[in-house]
Amino acid sequence: MKTRKNHRLKNGPQGHIDCIDASFQISFNFPVYFNFDLFNTGNVLLKNTLQISQNIQQKVLVYIDSGITDANPSFSKTINTYFDFYNQQLTLLDTPKILPGGEAAKQHSKIESLYSHMLANKLDRHCCVLVIGGGALLDAVGFACASFHRGIPLVRMPSTVLAQNDAGIGVKNGYNALHNKNLIGNFAPPQAVINDFLLLETLQSRDKISGLAEAVKVAVIRDASFFSWLEQNALLLTQFEADTSQYAIARCAQLHLRQITHGGDPFESGNARPLDYGHWSAHKIETLTDFEIRHGEAVAIGMALDTRYAFEIDLINENECLRLIHLLEKLGFALWHKVIDSVVDSTDEKEQHQLLRGLEEFRQHLGGELCITLLTGIGKTTDVNNIDSKCMIRASNWLKLRHRI
Repeated sequence: MKTRKNHRLKNGPQGHIDCIDASFQISFNFPVYFNFDLFNTGNVLLKNTLQISQNIQQKVLVYIDSGITDANPSFSKTINTYFDFYNQQLTLLDTPKILPGGEAAKQHSKIESLYSHMLANKLDRHCCVLVIGGGALLDAVGFACASFHRGIPLVRMPSTVLAQNDAGIGVKNGYNALHNKNLIGNFAPPQAVINDFLLLETLQSRDKISGLAEAVKVAVIRDASFFSWLEQNALLLTQFEADTSQYAIARCAQLHLRQITHGGDPFESGNARPLDYGHWSAHKIETLTDFEIRHGEAVAIGMALDTRYAFEIDLINENECLRLIHLLEKLGFALWHKVIDSVVDSTDEKEQHQLLRGLEEFRQHLGGELCITLLTGIGKTTDVNNIDSKCMIRASNWLKLRHRI
């Protein structure tokens, strides 16, 4: 710690103090596990992960996505059985609380409800929260944990493909407000993330495929060899063959975490957001459809749009552009939605297209200058600070025509 002195003022024995520089560093470290059947009483991984200290009986509060219990009504009982088996090490503060998943979870009223529940159960900073669910519920509970008593230890157990390979493994939390996705949020690493592949078995086919969009995204911006692997295994991925899909999820998570931990900006202080490739339009499409479209489906459209735009402005050749389009189509993604044609009354061409308004919303999300990641090749990117609206509309029209053929 350094103290700056103004030697012109002799108010004390060592002069006038006008500024104290406080400097310290904190190292963050959390594991991301890949496992199967975590609530089998013979599996000690969850018990060992929840126990912050080996010398005390760990108090735990559990939140479950309603999508899980809808598909498996006995899931809460399975959790109770596990905690009963390890009652010397773990204790439930309350019966597992079932909460709505999806974007319905990311509302201010739901956050206040979480605070009330935590307060009623006398949750403190020595307790632990286990949240089991999709990315939206993990976001909401994560925000509540990071802000309640200024931070409650959190263990995430993602239950969807998208959450296991992207949304549930990073350091961001938040909820939607004022018609903006993730307007309110914070950065708070979890204590641990445990991916249980068994949870994916009850997902609808649409949700299994939707989550693969993030694997395509991180491959096309960071790993050409993984992208080629996805192309070669597209059929098995559409069938959600176990070994193939589990490798895709784990490799996707690995690449995401590599960017977060080694990209130089884990808390997104700068403007560059390579992991948000295709997301400026995806977020707008989600909002315009009132979240009827899945996040992964919107990201697929966003990637296709930005890749075609990169071709329109001569950043990428047509063959590489079509490689991405073909892969997304092979995986079963529809690369068009009618809301892309939404218009409003305006003489400004950019303002006429509702989708292009997403650029300004994304700039505000970045907190500074607009910065859009675009492809220059498979596994290669560049950042641009301006978007040519005419070229973007041409790219949009190309996707629309392709969708109709």
